[in-house]
Amino acid sequence: MAIISTLRRKVAAPTRLSKDTTPPKVRRMRFRFGEPIPMEHLFVVGNIPLSHGLALGNAAIPLGEDSLVRAAKKFMKDIDDPALKKRVAGFVGQEIVHSQEHDRLNGDHLVNLRYPIANWIMQAHIESKLGYKAIVWAEDFVGIRMHAAVTAMLEHITATLGRRMLANPELYAMPGADPEALKLLTWHALEELEHKSVMFDAARHLGASEIARIGSMAVVVTLLYPVLAPLLLLSILRDREAWRPVIATRQAIEIVRGPLLKGLLGELAVFMRPGFHPDDIDTEALVQEWQLKLFGANGDLVDRLR
Repeated sequence: MAIISTLRRKVAAPTRLSKDTTPPKVRRMRFRFGEPIPMEHLFVVGNIPLSHGLALGNAAIPLGEDSLVRAAKKFMKDIDDPALKKRVAGFVGQEIVHSQEHDRLNGDHLVNLRYPIANWIMQAHIESKLGYKAIVWAEDFVGIRMHAAVTAMLEHITATLGRRMLANPELYAMPGADPEALKLLTWHALEELEHKSVMFDAARHLGASEIARIGSMAVVVTLLYPVLAPLLLLSILRDREAWRPVIATRQAIEIVRGPLLKGLLGELAVFMRPGFHPDDIDTEALVQEWQLKLFGANGDLVDRLR
């Protein structure tokens, strides 16, 4: 008991919240997937593990986004800070659009490109299916504070990946990638950085346990690669076009050593530091740069706005 009490004192939640009280801007997007040229099976042309990995990720994103939205809607009534409430509303709006566009990419294109494991994950998003019901049951079972702590942790993961995406030309100008899918990823990365602290501040406002926040990330850091690697391998093995083991292995090694994954676990583990806040990682200049690049007067995605 003494050990537990000491641990609780060390990770007691500080009161610091984000200095930025601007609500995230909700942009209604409509990407042109498969236009004018249909997407190729390996939509990162020639890269087997990256194509399969992005297909798996895109299949899972709507599941995660919808869970975040359900959490926010549950606790919205318990937020008595008007500025934070507006930030949460903006966050919800952004996440709903994310889910819609990733769903369009899944349902209109990836489902037809022979990614069996990704298609299986997509099935969990159908409300009548057991997988969906199990996710909702688990959210209700752990309670709103734990759900909020987990959403804060998930937002750190997406913000970390978003920062890597926008800071590395190898990723945001990925050679051979489907151009419209790449536009989707850069837009999503920007908005993840725009709202990176919202759910963290909301969880803290609700009194979510720091132990829950830190513990949830510890689970992810421990299990991320042991879970994802077999799924990726199974996806590739079930794809006859990807049966090129020497090429796939070489490409996988390049990905692990590249800007997407190298050092990723260390950056995720920062979240476990007692007293951590997302604003500790300065992304303001990167956000401003990409807001102008994508949505300035001649921005790359202005014509994708609805």
